[in-house]
Amino acid sequence: MNSKTILLIGLVTAGLMAGGLSFYQLGFSNGEAHALSARSAETKRTTQVVDPSSWGISEGEVASKRHIEAGLMAGDIDPVTERKILYYHDPMVPGNKFEAPGKSPFMDMMLVPTYAGAESSDNSTVSVSSRIQQNLGVRTGEVMQAQWSPELSAVGTVVWNDRSQFVVQARATGFVEKLHVRTALDPVRKGQSLLELYVPDWIAAQEDYLTTLALKTEGVEMLTQAARQRMRQAGMTETQISLVERTRQVHARITLSAPASGVIMELMVRDGSTVVMGTPLMRINSLSSLWVEAEIPESLTAQVRVGSEVEAHTAALPAEVFRGQVQALLPEINPTTRTRKARMVLDNPHELLVPGMFVQMKLSGGPARTALVVPSEAPVRTGQRTLVIGVENKAFRPFEVRIGHEQNGQTEILSGLKQGQKIVLSGQFLIDSEANLKGVEGRWSSGNKQDSVKPAAQSYHTSALVEAVSDEALTLTHPEIPALKWPGMTMDFRLAPDHSSIKPEVGSKIQIEFLLPEDEAPLIIQWQPEHNKANGGEQ
Repeated sequence: MNSKTILLIGLVTAGLMAGGLSFYQLGFSNGEAHALSARSAETKRTTQVVDPSSWGISEGEVASKRHIEAGLMAGDIDPVTERKILYYHDPMVPGNKFEAPGKSPFMDMMLVPTYAGAESSDNSTVSVSSRIQQNLGVRTGEVMQAQWSPELSAVGTVVWNDRSQFVVQARATGFVEKLHVRTALDPVRKGQSLLELYVPDWIAAQEDYLTTLALKTEGVEMLTQAARQRMRQAGMTETQISLVERTRQVHARITLSAPASGVIMELMVRDGSTVVMGTPLMRINSLSSLWVEAEIPESLTAQVRVGSEVEAHTAALPAEVFRGQVQALLPEINPTTRTRKARMVLDNPHELLVPGMFVQMKLSGGPARTALVVPSEAPVRTGQRTLVIGVENKAFRPFEVRIGHEQNGQTEILSGLKQGQKIVLSGQFLIDSEANLKGVEGRWSSGNKQDSVKPAAQSYHTSALVEAVSDEALTLTHPEIPALKWPGMTMDFRLAPDHSSIKPEVGSKIQIEFLLPEDEAPLIIQWQPEHNKANGGEQ
């Protein structure tokens, strides 16, 4: 091999080695760039801002320990959440605020931070995740303004109108010669003949009158007037006297006619009966107007006004509408049913209604007015006050309201809410339970703050080991309490004043019943040694 060939091989080898070195350096640079990018992404993931709204007690305790290590306190910015720390609190004893992180003075646990802008920063609200809201079936609506015309529904019974009653009686002593009606409940029309009465006393009085009319002597006018007066005293009407004067004949029989159309309610005579002056012969009641008597609950009587319009329907005549008005609200309360009787008068021009029928009525409670209304399912009545749960920035807040009348599934709001305000329509009691479990300040199910000795709306039970005993408190170690979502821990419980004279021994195991008063440590209202009789009264 000559020298030229060797030189050519050397040059090619050197070129190949230089190219390989270049490719190696390029690959190394790209690898470093990818590694740096991966580390940056990982750093971003680890420093991602955390939302503290969904934290539980354990996450809050971890945050407090981290604040102690970093020297953070109220007013500082938490680098993890990038939010300002407002204060620290014990979630099991809400209402007490602390400036620095540390151990709770009430329980064997760390204080929990509250951040600005967090949904849970307002102690009067409670936040529920959208998933839980969906599971609970929470529905929301708005406070609306509407034309409010109060109406009251009532059921009544049709009865006779005693003010449309007529009594037919004898104007003179006589005998019933012919009776044209036979029994009670027979219908009669105005002017219809009822009976014929023979009056013997009229014969002499009419004959004396006719005799004076035939006389032509002076002074006979005084005798005629005296005879005419005797006929009046015998019970004859001016019409009957005129008939005698016109016909110049004696009329000893009289036909009594119906004074009004209606129904004979009572028939007291028969053919041949003897009657004396003033004796009731029969009683007639008109059907042109009838009474309806309804039992109104005592709490609703303020809505009933005399003279208010009434609209009535009956199942027997579904196509008919009967109208009338409230005639009277009777001054008597039924002590058994706690109802007050209202009397309505209904027009019955076609005599379709009859006594004994049931009718459904709508009573007008006054003129229409503008009012705020909410669906009747929204208000929650606790016994001490009425609440409506409002929605504010995805959190729930209770509003105390004053309610008015209720009708057609709507309830009138007198105060406490504004038009357009978003409210909860269903799931209120489950939200209330969530609020109690999270220790939201001010229990929604109670009105004013409860006396620490009186039992609250809900009490809790657990077993516990007595670690220490003081004058007014016990230090207990208890297991997990699922109803409150409390983990097992050692903490202080106050004793109710009337139970503080008898205390358990240190190291003993006891069963306790306790309350959660606002802004205070748990209060024991009952305790008993395990498998022994209770101390502190009856359970």
